[in-house]
Parts: sequence; C-alpha cells; structure tokens
Amino acid sequence: MEIVVVVLVALMPLLVIAAGLSDLLTMRIPNLISGALVLAFFPAAFAVGLPLELVGLHGAVALLALVVSMGLFALRVFGGGDAKLVVGVCLWLGPSASLEFVLWTAIAGGLFSVALIFARRSLAPLVGIAPGWVGTLLEEKGDIPYGIAIAIGALIALPSSAIMAVA
Repeated sequence: MEIVVVVLVALMPLLVIAAGLSDLLTMRIPNLISGALVLAFFPAAFAVGLPLELVGLHGAVALLALVVSMGLFALRVFGGGDAKLVVGVCLWLGPSASLEFVLWTAIAGGLFSVALIFARRSLAPLVGIAPGWVGTLLEEKGDIPYGIAIAIGALIALPSSAIMAVA
C-alpha cells in the first residue's frame, strides 16, 4: 500500500482518538476534528479506489446519522460535538459498518457511564483536590464525555468498513 493511502486511511482512527481524548479532558469535541474527519474521507475513499456509488452510499448513511444525531441533540441525549462526530464516523464507516459502530458505541457508552457513576460515588471527596479535568469528570451531576464511547465504537467497527476492505 502506498504511503499516501496509509496516511489518508490512518486519519480516521487518529481523529476519533483525538476527539475522545478532547471530550474526556475538556468536555468538548472541537468542530475542527469533526470537520477534518468529514473532509479527510473523500481523498481517502478515492485513494483506496472506493467506487463512486459506494461513496454516495456513505454520504447517505452520514445524512441519516445527521438527522438521528440532531434529534438526539434536540432531546438533550447528545451534545452537539457528539452529534457531529457521529456523522463523520458514519461517513467513514458507511452502510457496511455503521450499525456495528452504533452497537459498540452503545455498549462502550453504557459501560463507561456505569464506571463513571461508580467513580463519582466512591471518589467524591477527590473532586476539590483532583486536577481540573478529573474534578470536572467526577462532579456528581456532571456530563458524561460520550466522545470516548463514540471513539471506541468507531475503532472497533472500522475494520468492517468498505474503505478498509479495499485499502
């Protein structure tokens, strides 16, 4: 495989890892990461020789993810950064791996949420003395950085995607 193809395909896992870490440390997923994820898909897809029809199907899956994610955002289930990240991930994973992504994201999110609830109860005294991001993470009624679960689901599902099958 050519180095350019390797670099382009490696952008997806690198960007979702960056998004997950950013969400963990700051409770934010920068638009730059989600935007780069969307923009990087097209040169990567064409570099690996993904047929144009399949690129269109990937776009359709991303559009469906946008509608669902915005609905979840409106219901306050997701943050805006989570919603945008899901769209970028679904663009990369397309019809062959997006359902697997959703399943693994739900499993990882559930496990992470339970672990975080347990940690918040048992480590409550550390909230005031822990480093900033740890204290924020341990706040009793604080948000859950779901970007972690999205990144885990994306990384597990990536090998099942069409882009990896042809790469």
